[in-house]
Amino acid sequence: MAHETGAGPTRPAADQGANEVTATRITRPTSATRLLPARQVRANLSTAELYEDAIRAGEGIVAADGPLVVRTGKHTGRSPEDKFVVDEPTSRDKIWWGPVNRPISEAHYDRLRARLMDDIADKVLYAQDCFIGAAPAHRRSLRVYTETAWASIFAENLFRRPSAGQLEGFQPNFTIINVPSFKADPATEGTRTETAILLHLQRMEVIIVGTEYAGEIKKSAFTVMNYLMPDEGVLPMHSAVNVGPDGDSVIFFGLSGTGKTTLSADPLRSLIGDDEHGWGDAGVFNFEGGCYAKTIRLSPMYEPDIFQTTRRFGTILENVDLDPLTRELDLDSERFTENTRGAYPLHFIGNADPTGIAGQPEHVVLLTADAFGVLPPIARLTHDQAAYHFISGYTAKLAGTEIGVKEPKATFSACFGAPFMPRHPGEYADMLVERLAKWDVPVWLVNTGWTGGPYGTGERMNINHTRAMVRAALDGRLDEVEFVEDPIFRVAVPTTCPDVPASFLQPRSTWQDQDAYDRSARRLAAMFAENFANYHDGVAEGVRTAGPRVQG
Repeated sequence: MAHETGAGPTRPAADQGANEVTATRITRPTSATRLLPARQVRANLSTAELYEDAIRAGEGIVAADGPLVVRTGKHTGRSPEDKFVVDEPTSRDKIWWGPVNRPISEAHYDRLRARLMDDIADKVLYAQDCFIGAAPAHRRSLRVYTETAWASIFAENLFRRPSAGQLEGFQPNFTIINVPSFKADPATEGTRTETAILLHLQRMEVIIVGTEYAGEIKKSAFTVMNYLMPDEGVLPMHSAVNVGPDGDSVIFFGLSGTGKTTLSADPLRSLIGDDEHGWGDAGVFNFEGGCYAKTIRLSPMYEPDIFQTTRRFGTILENVDLDPLTRELDLDSERFTENTRGAYPLHFIGNADPTGIAGQPEHVVLLTADAFGVLPPIARLTHDQAAYHFISGYTAKLAGTEIGVKEPKATFSACFGAPFMPRHPGEYADMLVERLAKWDVPVWLVNTGWTGGPYGTGERMNINHTRAMVRAALDGRLDEVEFVEDPIFRVAVPTTCPDVPASFLQPRSTWQDQDAYDRSARRLAAMFAENFANYHDGVAEGVRTAGPRVQG
């Protein structure tokens, strides 16, 4: 029988040598239903021990100030088209089947899994026992098996860490098995390529093969929680949350690159979390215990809290460039990818709330990075408009980020996280509307994209102006100003805001060619309408009619 070594509660004495450390670890069997047939499983090692293993195995290099820098090969982002959900009776009727949730048969899953178990029989694997969900009533126990030491650090950073006492007798509710070197066989196992992310929701097991990108670990766990939480009366959210000194929590929804992490890391407020949360009857709570932030062009001036995490021992940096001699980081470099990432525990952010829990939110902010430059920098939404924009999940890709893209490209991702939502978006939207109404929560649409023209002509929103607008909305100063309705998007736009030029608030006035603004705004409005047609029949009349005004 294989055994797990290095269980979390057992730590060697400080004066023992490396060989003695290995020898003194308690060897204990794990529950047979969760045991993998690996030659050895190194479980719950400390970050320092995992650093040592990673360096010995050539998995990465230590940068000048201590972070571990790794490369993820050809996959420098998620592979959504290679994600499959096993089609099995217990979950079948709850899944929103289609291009987001692709089915794979149990027979194919079992065939791939059996071959994977044979493959790892002679390997040494790592395991981290973690929690996901800060609220005890909705918490799950998670075991993450990884092929590499650095991915084990990633799991330790991103999920919540059990205490030594909680690790005694730890039994996982679900398991992730991450073996990048293993290749799926599309011809016999029903996958699209040699890369596969497979979710078996009845067995509560996730298999990730053929990709080293660690974001697949994080987001597959999020997908499982998005499946489980609605049955417990909890709305799972792709969002950040922070809380003020008076206990006033705020939810920030938004896709990658819209500013969730940056705006939630406000030095005047405590950070609950930057990406994944639940909203239940007792309030909001973080699913995670860490952050996975984009690091491209991070600024020590505008994003000091996140910037300093890239200079710390324990942070994992994916695909970040650095000087080979000095090991100094180059956060501006896109040599490997524009999607450079840093994974670090939440306590690396100085004002993070260690509980991961806050009361009912007093504001909800929907973030978008509009590269067309036509949405107002801040607007107040009705609850019907909030549901419309939540279901739409709009942002824009930039020209030049994909081959053949010459102008901004609209991106709509339902619930601001469609790739991670196993249920129909309407189910999550209904839960949001119920909560907004029950606690009478005001909702704001904030554009962190472009002003004065589209990408390539205009300029990116000033982060100081965005922060000033958000703070004015949250502390009630915008309640005292006049609002006007945007003639196309029909949202309420403030005419003034403290510390922000008035002309900045009306996007049309920032364009030199205002006729060009009108054309671009009408075109984006039409894109909203075309996308929302996919959900038209499943929402209330008030939500259907809450979108932009489209000219015939």
